[in-house]
Amino acid sequence: MGLFGKKKNQKQAQQEQQKTQNEMKIYIQGAGGTIVTKSILDGTSKLKWMFRQESEHGNGWVAFGDTDSQEYVDDAKNMAIVDFNTLANIEPTVVNIFYMPVGSDLEFCSDKTGKYFVDTRTGKEIREQVKHPAQLAFEKNLKFLNQKTYPESFFRSLFTENANIKIVRAGEADFPTGEVVLADPLAYLGSKYETLLEKQIPAGNYPVELSVCLSPIAGLRIAAARLLISDRQAVSYEIAMPQGKCIEDLGKPGVFTFFGVDTGLACFADRKVSEESRLFFEKWTGKNPGKNKYADYFAGLFQESYEANPEFQNQGGSFLEWKLPESGFRTVLFSSGMGDGMYSGYWGLDEKGEIVCLVAIFMNPEYF
Repeated sequence: MGLFGKKKNQKQAQQEQQKTQNEMKIYIQGAGGTIVTKSILDGTSKLKWMFRQESEHGNGWVAFGDTDSQEYVDDAKNMAIVDFNTLANIEPTVVNIFYMPVGSDLEFCSDKTGKYFVDTRTGKEIREQVKHPAQLAFEKNLKFLNQKTYPESFFRSLFTENANIKIVRAGEADFPTGEVVLADPLAYLGSKYETLLEKQIPAGNYPVELSVCLSPIAGLRIAAARLLISDRQAVSYEIAMPQGKCIEDLGKPGVFTFFGVDTGLACFADRKVSEESRLFFEKWTGKNPGKNKYADYFAGLFQESYEANPEFQNQGGSFLEWKLPESGFRTVLFSSGMGDGMYSGYWGLDEKGEIVCLVAIFMNPEYF
């Protein structure tokens, strides 16, 4: 074969390889590298065994074919590292087991009932997609939120530092009237959808503490926020009712205790500060038509907060002490756990039943 013919064949091979890559279906973004026997890749064997091992490189999954002998797999030349989606394009059923933990040892089966995996340790059949651990934790957390109350020990654990929990002083919030609002500061602060609480606190300025959860499956998240109204010890907690409602109204039609979050942010604010925020952004929007409140105003402020205190924030900022430009009143904005949702506040009470703090719960760190 002449040089021209060799170059032509190389070009054709490159084109075919590019075509294959373009046609490959991506089942899981960022799935990482998987060790697969070449017999599976070239079609001389069919998928039979999969196990997951600890790995600093790739996702840890290893796949063997039904004709692979021990001698065959012991030869490194017969193994290849490919994107997990390459294997999934050969046998899509592997998508079901992608999120199973390290140590999983599975046999692939195909019969008249369909295609599925069997856990070789337990004999359990796996016929549906195993959810990501973060998704399972998120679903469990949804059921946990917004209960009437929780044990005092749970609140105490939220604000007790350990390997996975760090307590961060995020700033101070001003309460010139003592009327307390819970709200998403970008979507609902200053609107009819904010939650004005029935109970009030003494006018003043109070620190805001954050319980930062360092989760191995969800990353850095703010599990709870606390407005410290007194240095006295809370011995019990009750859900914070909206204005005009009392604890006895819980469960009645149309009575809601939670506040909505639609931009991934929450805050404690005074009613006067809330109103001033609304007026400020009415003017700002008028002067900045078409611009976005977060991207064009708050993003830079959050970035400054991150650069000043990067240790327990996500890049781009997880909290911000915001000072209103005209009055100088402050409020603290912070990320809300796993993001958007419905959350409730809880009054911490001392032995005399007097308010000592207000806590907003976003996550149960034990789930994450």
